[in-house]
Amino acid sequence: MPLPRATPLFVLMASLLLLGGCGALSSLMPGKKDDDTAAKPGATDAPVAYAIDVQAPKPLKTLLVNYLDLARFQALQGDDRVNLADLNRLIQATPAQARSLLETEGYFNATVKARRDGEQNGLPLVVVEVDPGPRTTVTDLQIGTGGAFQDALTRGDPAAEKLQLNLRRDFKLQPGKPFQQGVWSDAKNTTLAQARGGGYAAASWASTQANVDAPGNTARLELKLDSGPMFHFGEIKTEGLKRYQPQAITNLRTFEKGTPYTEKTLLDFQDRLQRANLFESSVVEIDPDPAVAAATPVTVRVTELSKNQTEVGAGYSDSTGQRVSVEHLNRRLLDRSFFGTDIISRSKVELGRDRQTLESSLLTHALPGANRYLLSGKLQRETVAGAQINSASVRAGRTFESEHIDRLVFLEGLAASTRGGTAGNRIDRSLSGNYHFTVRDLDSIIVPTRGRALHAELAGGYAVSDVAASGPFGRALGRVTLYRPLGDKWFGQARIEAAQVFAKRDVGIPDTLLFRAGGDDSVRGYQYRSLGPLVNGTVSSGRVLLTGSLEATTPIYPPVPALLGAVFIDAGAAANEWNELRPVVGYGVGVRMRSPVGPLRVDIAYGQDVREFRLHFGVGITF
Repeated sequence: MPLPRATPLFVLMASLLLLGGCGALSSLMPGKKDDDTAAKPGATDAPVAYAIDVQAPKPLKTLLVNYLDLARFQALQGDDRVNLADLNRLIQATPAQARSLLETEGYFNATVKARRDGEQNGLPLVVVEVDPGPRTTVTDLQIGTGGAFQDALTRGDPAAEKLQLNLRRDFKLQPGKPFQQGVWSDAKNTTLAQARGGGYAAASWASTQANVDAPGNTARLELKLDSGPMFHFGEIKTEGLKRYQPQAITNLRTFEKGTPYTEKTLLDFQDRLQRANLFESSVVEIDPDPAVAAATPVTVRVTELSKNQTEVGAGYSDSTGQRVSVEHLNRRLLDRSFFGTDIISRSKVELGRDRQTLESSLLTHALPGANRYLLSGKLQRETVAGAQINSASVRAGRTFESEHIDRLVFLEGLAASTRGGTAGNRIDRSLSGNYHFTVRDLDSIIVPTRGRALHAELAGGYAVSDVAASGPFGRALGRVTLYRPLGDKWFGQARIEAAQVFAKRDVGIPDTLLFRAGGDDSVRGYQYRSLGPLVNGTVSSGRVLLTGSLEATTPIYPPVPALLGAVFIDAGAAANEWNELRPVVGYGVGVRMRSPVGPLRVDIAYGQDVREFRLHFGVGITF
């Protein structure tokens, strides 16, 4: 078949296109070099190493060295290094890129120059000169509101007014502060989360603007919040319960159906669940759907702890010497409910050198209002200052625990037998009503560094003795502990404790209700309960107590911030009357290791009155 006359022209064009395509493909393939270029030393596409000198204030220098392409590509090695042509392009692009980076820190009028300038250590040197100019500062902050939030403000709702004040006060870019893009983004996210946590769970930003006047180096911030509806708590839905009744969860809630939602209320509820000692984990959340805002369901997901738990321990205490203990916990006694609630049983045996204890208790799961009823008994034998004190007690009462407040109200029957020592052989008994409470305002309940804690015990009852007069008595104890940072690296702690038994002098009070000082949580440098009124040269228990302590701690090894050193001074004593009180002093140094159960403490203390050193151990904090 004869070819068309146009075929030679078609073949020629196709051949040229094919050759051109092959050439283009060859130029895109990595590692392929033009023979002439490869033969020329110092060609612009040969890999090159270079040095950089960024001349800028230190914080800005760190920013530029971390994020400039010129600096990042410098770390490439071998054939991956940039060539001279690419280096020249990077140098040309550096001023614009650096100015963009500097703008994120509030420098909108920066001058940046980049150039080749000789060599450094045999490498081509690139110098980046930065004059950041004045920094832009925030001159005005406006946070507008809309939706149900604005309606509540119009009505003069106190909760809405407080939330508005907090949003404005806590915004991270206040007038007078330097404008920074990262802080601006973080401030918007934090403020939105605060609004959602304040009851408007579906809140969003209707608009956010940072109006920067670059010539004037000022920034005006304008934000408008669309709050959506105000959320209220609805029904509680539980997930994960297998053994316990739903009331074990619902009775711990801190709100009623219809209560306005806040994130803090939800977190307090979750904290109570964790403190109940029934659940390995608990998660509490709401449905942020505006359609159910009037009664949003609260979902509680829990993982139950095992029904039975046994712990065996061994240790040493400066108060009672070496000891071993066995403790058993049953979280649902007899696998059944009593009077509409489940009961936790706890039994513990502790055998120590100077103290032996057997105790058992029954504690209900939470009842409405998060209260629990308790019934407990305790037998104890203790050797103190040559005297052997055997005691037995029974308690029945009610307890309440929360993040900030603990309360315990109970009736107690107590009998104490004292043999040896200054008291001779005697038996004292008492029946009393008691009220204990603890109030905490701390940044951390495990390792506090700021805040205060108050503990108080009040009791009133009647005492009966086989060798002394019988009669009514009162008992009061108070302890205040303060925590404060001392500069950047030191933390301070101060404690004062005072107590007194109120009764006629001839009324016999059980020894376990009286007071002695000395030991780890009292006056360090002295033996446990070795400080009290002297009778015929022997220490006895007194009716008044006063102790105090000052302590300062600081990290001692920066790579391990949980390890701290401590210096302290303690003072105090016990006596029968305030005018007979003769406080003694102890002081020393120690080591602290922060842990999930509180600080582990090891102290070496010098008792000034006895002129000897003592080693003290402790775990956790006594409020």
